[in-house]
This record gives sequence, C-alpha cells and structure tokens, in this order.
Amino acid sequence: MLEQTTPAAPPPKTHRHLGDWVVHAPQRLRAWVRADEIWLAILSAVVGVLGGASVALIELATEAMHTRLFALPTGQGLSESAAVAPLRAFFVPLLGGAVLGVSLWALAKLRPRPLVDPVEANALYGGRVSLNDSIIVALQTTWSNGVGASVGMEAGFAQIGAGIASRLGRSFRLRRNDLRVLVGAGAAAAIGGAFNAPLCGAFYGIELIIGIYSITTLPFVVIAALAGTLTTQLLLGGTPPLSVALPLDVPGSAYPMVVVLGVLSGLAGIAIMRGVTAIEAGFRRSGIPLWARPVLGGAVVGVLGCITPKALSSGHSALHADIGVTFPFFVLLLFFVLKAVASAFSIGSGFRGGLFFASLFLGALFGKLFAGLMLLTPLVTPMPVGFYAVVGMSALATAIVGGPMTMTFLALESTQNFAVTMAVLAAAIVSTITVRRLFGYSFATWRFHLRGETIRSAVDIGWINNLTVGRMMRPVQAIVQQDMALGAFMREYPLGAVQRVIVTDAEDKYAGIVYPAEAFGLGTADGVVADILHHAEHFLLPGMTVKEAIAAFETAEADALPVLDSTANRNVTGLLTEQYALRRYNEELDRRRREISGEG
Repeated sequence: MLEQTTPAAPPPKTHRHLGDWVVHAPQRLRAWVRADEIWLAILSAVVGVLGGASVALIELATEAMHTRLFALPTGQGLSESAAVAPLRAFFVPLLGGAVLGVSLWALAKLRPRPLVDPVEANALYGGRVSLNDSIIVALQTTWSNGVGASVGMEAGFAQIGAGIASRLGRSFRLRRNDLRVLVGAGAAAAIGGAFNAPLCGAFYGIELIIGIYSITTLPFVVIAALAGTLTTQLLLGGTPPLSVALPLDVPGSAYPMVVVLGVLSGLAGIAIMRGVTAIEAGFRRSGIPLWARPVLGGAVVGVLGCITPKALSSGHSALHADIGVTFPFFVLLLFFVLKAVASAFSIGSGFRGGLFFASLFLGALFGKLFAGLMLLTPLVTPMPVGFYAVVGMSALATAIVGGPMTMTFLALESTQNFAVTMAVLAAAIVSTITVRRLFGYSFATWRFHLRGETIRSAVDIGWINNLTVGRMMRPVQAIVQQDMALGAFMREYPLGAVQRVIVTDAEDKYAGIVYPAEAFGLGTADGVVADILHHAEHFLLPGMTVKEAIAAFETAEADALPVLDSTANRNVTGLLTEQYALRRYNEELDRRRREISGEG
C-alpha cells in the first residue's frame, strides 16, 4: 500500500530485507494495526484471501501442465491415471529436470544465498520472509510437480502464503511476535485452501510455522485459514471429501492395533526421511554438477512412472481415487516402494517440493498393507481396510511432517467422519513419540540439522542469536601481566578490592585469570602472577550467543570469563559474568513468554 503524500512530503520509506524492498503503509494505518487487534484480524483476512488465490493459481498451473505434458483428459489427475504413454512418462520428468537444473545453476550464480522457508524465518528471523524468494520457490515447486516429480505442493503453497503475509506485515511494521503470527496465518490460509480443510490449515500454521499454541494467536490464524479456504472454494470449487468406507464406531479392542500402526508408521517415516537425505548426500559426494542432478532424478522418476503413474506427481489425486479401492497385498507393496523411491530421488536430486502430500498417499498405502497383515491375525478385531488407510495416512504424515493435531483435523475434515478421529489422534501421537525418541526431527528440521542449524521447531530462537556476548560484555576493570610479582599484585589489589583480575603475557595477549583471595591465601609473597593462573584456555568470543556463553561458563566452572577479539589474536575486549548472562537470558525468556501469552 503506497504512502499518501502531498507535493511537499518526503518519498515513502523502504526497508530492505532478504532481497525485498518493502514500501511502508501510511502511518495512520500502521498505528491502527499495531494498536487494535481488530485491524490485525482484518489484515489476517486479507492475507488469507491472497494466500487462497495463490493456491488456486498454482493448482491451475500444475493441472494445465499435467494435462498438456502427459496428454491427460481434462480434469483427470496424473497419479490417478491408469496408464501414461511410456515416452511421456519417461521424457517429461527427464527434460523437466534438465530445465530445472539449469535454472538452479543460474539461480546459484545470481542469488548465492539460501532461500529461507517459513519455519526457518519464524525460528530465526522474526517472521521475515522474502516475497521474491517465495515466488521463486512457488515457481520451482509448480514446475517440479508439473513435470511429474514426486514432490508435494505444500512447499510452494506455504511459502507463497508466508511470503505474502511477511511482506504485508513488514509494510505495516508489525511487532516481531505479530509478524510471526501473520506468517503462520499466511501458511495456514494456503494449506487450508489446498485441502479444503480450514482447521487443518490453522493447526498447520500453529504447530509447524508458529511452533507454539496460544489463545492470543489462534483467532488470527483461524481467520486466515477460513478466508483462504473460502477463496479457494470460490475459485476452484474445493476439494471433495475422501470416498472411503469407515466404521460408525471404533471399538476399544481396535486401539492396540492402532497403537502398533502408529509405531510402525513412525519407523517408516524415519526410514523415508533418512532415505531422502542419503540420496541427497550421495548426489553431493558423486561430484555430479548441480544442473545435472535433477536430470538423473527425473530419469529415475520417469522409469518408475512407466511402471505406474502413481509414482508421479504428489499422489494427491491417487489418494482420492484409490483410498477406498482394495488392491492385492503385493500390488500395494509395489506401489508403496515405487512411490517412496520416486519421492526420495525427486527431492534428493534437487526437485523443489515437500513430502506432505506424498506422505499422505504413502500413509494410506501403508495402512492398507497393515490391514492385509491383520487379516492373518485371527485374534485381532476385524476393521475395514479404509479405517487402517485413514489412520495410516495421518500417522505416517505426522511422522514425516510433524503436527499431530494438523493431521487429526485433516482426517476429520477430509473424511467428514468423527468416529475415527480418536483413533487417528492416538496413532498420530504414538507416531510423534516414536520419531522424537528414535530420530528427534521432522523432515524440515532434519534438513536444517544437516545444514548445521539448531532448529527443532518454529519456536522463536532468533532473539537468542541477537543476544550475543558482544552486546552483554562490560569493560575490564583490572588487567596485569603474568610476570608481575605476587607481592606487588597483593599491594595493588588488596582483599575486597576486586574479585578477579585478567592476566596478559608480554605481548598483551590473554593468559588467564587470577583471584586476589587465592594470592593472599598462599601465605607468601614469593613468585609471580603466572604461578596462580586459571582458565588460560577458557574465554568467550563476541559472536557467541547467550546460550553458548552459559555453556562455556559451565565447562570452565567459572563465574566470569574474558571476551577476546578472536582465538588467533587473543586480545581482551571485555568481561562477562555468568550471573549477568543468566539474568539477561531469563529476562528475554520472560519477555517472550509475555508476548506469546498476550500479557504485554
């Protein structure tokens, strides 16, 4: 929104972040949004409408690509097709991978910095997501899915919704916590619109993008999710519910098998995530150029697509078409293996997308496989195959993506059957616990871990990175050289004058710390300061975060440490005490807690 100006007014201010130029909204509008939650709710609704419209545009683009490139009848999904012409099934992913590979190479030259996704933005950057980068991710995801790569569209959907929200929020100069909430709302609108499931979208935004539930954040996320879902319904008609036979009641005797399915889904999710990263690491170690990797990945997907189209695209249309269909056990096993391999090679070779959509289809197949095994166990309460398909769908998606409430509401809204909700929630919780205990990451946070980040969720830890030793340190009050005689040292620093003294060598480099109380406790003035040095190899650096500083205090078992300019120069620039670092850390924690809870 452009600033309204008179001829004498200055030009509108702009703010540059992550490659974006942001034009600020008029000051009066900014003040309204910052001062009154009603206006923030209106802004959330606007974000929802724009997010839903973006989802509709992306879906129309991918459907058009599938129809043209794979010669499909109008309205037929790629993965639900009975067969695709082998030449098209092989060469479209291969040539599409070539185009994507060249674009990735060019993008690496033009924009060498990594693209920031909504989870990373909310965890580290206070909700600052580049809209330019978001458009790039959306285009790459659309292209990857459009040429048949086995990737989910949620990466593009959530990214564009979050990018729009962040751009608008920064235009209105929202506070850090409000901007993070709006980014979650943008992603919620996109996912809600994609699945025609506003509650699923809302909890996707809360569990995966914001990272923490709060009654003060829920209304804005729900408003955006509703607006996004309604917008997509108006433009595309909405996604129909899953056509699957489900029981009207789930007996208590069925829950032990639900728990077993949850555990197995967690293990399968871990295997799939490790498989993707193993293939990705294999491509890196192979020395294959960046531009050629999607070509090879596309060739693998193309071969699998010649066997069955279910290995192509995200599998969303196959999920809707086949979830109520009964297949022979080994046919289901073949579909599951081929889809898992296609997804692993698609993402591992560089195609842009996620595993959310694919994990739903894989989970439904996994649940049907489990149901087939249950038929061989006479002591188990018989349940419809569709029941295990829905439970498996949610449990495996939870294992890979995270968000048990997100998947529970997705099952409820997509089946319109409340009876299975408790079973789905039980399996999702068990799957979550299994993954946390044995693996510790969702797919997104696992990839952050491989990059060296410490992100475990979207919970805001960016403030920790801003609270550095350089900002907290204080000037050094006492410095002596290590060859100073103890007698002279005790005369200059009598008991009670200072608690500690920093010691340097002849070149003024850090040598250690001495304590006057220890010098007086020796009972002799013979010797030099160097004889009672402590912590010669324990020090802090200005760029360390407060958590790293606290860990350093614990390792050194010291109540204060010097701050050096670098490990090479070892010049003393300041001093930080453990007490002050802990106090600042607790103050910031309390401030963030009050922001989240709405106390101030």
